[in-house]
Amino acid sequence: MHIHVEDEYNLDEDITALAGKFPTQNQWNELLFDANGNRKLSREETDKMIERLEEKFIEITEILRISRNDPNTAQTPMRVARMMVNELFAGRYSTAPKLTVFPNRKKVDELIISKGIEVMSVCSHHWQTISGHCAIGYIPQDSVIGLSKLSRVVEWFSRRGQIQEELGEQIADYLEELIHPKALGVVIKARHYCMIARGVRGSETDSLMVTSVMRGLLLEEFNLRNEFLKLIES
Repeated sequence: MHIHVEDEYNLDEDITALAGKFPTQNQWNELLFDANGNRKLSREETDKMIERLEEKFIEITEILRISRNDPNTAQTPMRVARMMVNELFAGRYSTAPKLTVFPNRKKVDELIISKGIEVMSVCSHHWQTISGHCAIGYIPQDSVIGLSKLSRVVEWFSRRGQIQEELGEQIADYLEELIHPKALGVVIKARHYCMIARGVRGSETDSLMVTSVMRGLLLEEFNLRNEFLKLIES
């Protein structure tokens, strides 16, 4: 059956009707889970995953009529398989980064902000790069966290198949549970190559998607939220 490009939007409208119609386990009886989910796998499991992926990517190159006699693509299936498991989707198969939480001994009651945190992810719709930066601000309650640890949290959640809207929510949920801040804000600005690479009309390379998640006092108090947004832009 041939599907025209413009029909994609009609298909997306019916996507909720597909829920529950796909298998919950693969052919090896292994549990399937959401693209931005997490399940710790052993080294043996990820090695086996890479081996299976390489076989499938060999099939893909052949379907695309790409010769592996070309020296530039001879090892491409293995490279792609390793990249998918060990880099692009690493956050799906690894445990949370070790984080040290410190007591808020001086009763700090002002915004603490880390910005310019790198975001490197993969769009779960088209498996194209999402590249940008994240800013996180919070007012501590009883605990504070090292700023470098915020970068590790962002990377752990980013290295999965994602949509940007859910990425910000996941980061915020995790930090709220970890340190219970009085206020929390997560702002992400990123380029989506599922638009740029596909040549979607109007998707210039400098176009950005901006998402924000505000919790606690940052959600409730306009002046505080405005201060946070100004600080991350300055």
